Amino acid sequence: MKTQSTRRKRKAPSDALRAKGFFRLQITEKGKVVGDSGWKKNVIVNNGFGDYLVKLLGNSAGSKQISRMMLGTGTAPGATDNTLNGELNTATYTRTTVTFSNSASKTARFTATFASSSSHITASVALSNIGIINDTTSGGTLMAGNTYTSSAWNTNQDVNATYDIRFS
Repeated sequence: MKTQSTRRKRKAPSDALRAKGFFRLQITEKGKVVGDSGWKKNVIVNNGFGDYLVKLLGNSAGSKQISRMMLGTGTAPGATDNTLNGELNTATYTRTTVTFSNSASKTARFTATFASSSSHITASVALSNIGIINDTTSGGTLMAGNTYTSSAWNTNQDVNATYDIRFS
């Protein structure tokens, strides 16, 4: 039989599952790319892990699924944030529906287009953050987001965004 001190030294088996997010925005005008954030890492917030991953796996009440993407002019979300700082939210709202794909078995990809014809903005703004969320207009729970180098978004331009959540 093992002694108590020997039992303490043993570690529990660990198969770490990691979730990492990446996003990219491209601002286009008349079909040409005029701004590109490049691929950037994101921040998955605490409720992003809890509500979107843990509760969803357990089919638990309160689980959430990503349905919208949003843009903003603010800072990066902190681990305990539920909203995107500086989110652009006009009367017609700026959150847009995402399209989900899963071509790589360990990657959930969400894409969205913020088309100028949808009047997401009424004047030029300096975009600096992005997020993915579960609600259409206001409220909801942020899953993930982050900042990037600020870019001017004019009313005659579209923003195409891709957001990946990768598991390893």
